[in-house]
Amino acid sequence: MNPNPTPWASAPEPRVVVITGASSGIGRATAMAFAQEGDHVVLAARSPDTLAPIARECEDAGGTALIVPTDVTDADAVQRLAESAIARFGRIDVWINNVGVGVVGLFDETPIEAHRRVIEANLIGHMNGAHAVVPHFRARGRGTLINMISLGGFVPAPYAAAYSASKFGIRGFSEALRAELSSLPDVHVCEVYPTFVNTPGMSHGANYSGRTIKPPPLLVEPRRVAATLLSLSYRPRSAVFLGAPSYPGIVAHALAPDWVGRFMMGLMSAAFRRADPAQPTKGNLFEASRGNAIDGGFTAGPMDMLAQRKHQVAIGLGLAAALAVWRLQGRRRARR
Repeated sequence: MNPNPTPWASAPEPRVVVITGASSGIGRATAMAFAQEGDHVVLAARSPDTLAPIARECEDAGGTALIVPTDVTDADAVQRLAESAIARFGRIDVWINNVGVGVVGLFDETPIEAHRRVIEANLIGHMNGAHAVVPHFRARGRGTLINMISLGGFVPAPYAAAYSASKFGIRGFSEALRAELSSLPDVHVCEVYPTFVNTPGMSHGANYSGRTIKPPPLLVEPRRVAATLLSLSYRPRSAVFLGAPSYPGIVAHALAPDWVGRFMMGLMSAAFRRADPAQPTKGNLFEASRGNAIDGGFTAGPMDMLAQRKHQVAIGLGLAAALAVWRLQGRRRARR
């Protein structure tokens, strides 16, 4: 059991928690968080080899682990994932849709099959998970579905058009599904919106930009995200936002979406101009990622603190500019 008890009351018995994308990053950190509570964790990812050491780690931490190799783009495989969890443990209490892949590059310079794969893995993968578990939740009258989204579900990401499409889509899907389940007070659909997280995901992704990719400062730590997912399993909420740029970005986009899009394009273009050249890569779009690290190795050191401060100032100035544009547009409309 967890030697550092959580501030909420423990469940009366171990919960059964299905985690897709469990092989690294947020997924692995989340599996450990639930295992330390003594819960049963069902680990899903494409490669059983990457899941095996995580299962042992969860068992050592006090949980029980079941490995079910799953490609979330395959609806039948996801259905078998749900059936395997129920066959082993008798039920599912929490289902976490955590798979997320991406491709970076100008839309028309990136192969369409790469865009399609991002939509299949992120959006369709989340829908496959929900489709497999929601009937079970309806039958039991209880259960929690957690959809990992990102700030990209609110703010567009130039050079990642398919990623933006998938995240905006998951947000709409989650809201619609929550409305459909609103007559079941103990069935919950939760959305989690972190900004950039310090995981290997950035390194694993596809890249057709011609430049090396590094995340911006102010990264969210994956264990913080895992702790948030654990808290939602005890106290479900409709939406949770993580990371300093979240609220400024959402407010600015709501007030001046076109301006925010241009602002983001400027930031991305400037970053690529400073980046080193890189060869195109399909990353983990069509093959399982290698390695199962939690951290991506991007944590800022002491020399990066000035860059972090500059990033914070840029966010504040961006929000202020969006507000100014919104007010100016309002005045122009009023004069007309």
